[in-house]
Amino acid sequence: MIIYLDVCCLNRPFDDLEQERIKLEVEAVIIILNRCNLTEWELISSDIITLEIKQTPDLDKQKRLNQILSIANSKISFIEKIEKRAKELTTLGFKTFDALHIASAEEGNVNILLTTDDRFLRKSITYGNHLQVKLANPVQWLISIIQAEGETENEANRN
Repeated sequence: MIIYLDVCCLNRPFDDLEQERIKLEVEAVIIILNRCNLTEWELISSDIITLEIKQTPDLDKQKRLNQILSIANSKISFIEKIEKRAKELTTLGFKTFDALHIASAEEGNVNILLTTDDRFLRKSITYGNHLQVKLANPVQWLISIIQAEGETENEANRN
């Protein structure tokens, strides 16, 4: 399983935990990162993620985000193909960084691009037939994966 977390996801563990939704997303992101760290799944980074993190004004937060990314197995380099694809996606109404994340994830052949950005998710549902990567919220995606793992385990126990 190759996973791409956009910067909203990477930032989630540093957000205010007053809201229950944010608490759930923090837990999901941490579980996902732990599985990547244990090499059950592969976290992939990109030049776009690096660029977006560099725009974070809080240098301490930049450092913490880069520490999280240190578990990534590989990094998708920004190439002309990604730039061209991102321009296509912005014509559909995707924001520039969102389009660049999609184009990078497509280029990296990731299984899932995770985001906590509701507008980004809604736009990806609207234009899903134009995308070559699936997008999801980390909580909903993790629940579906855990359910699938449980079904697989139950099936194995029956045999």
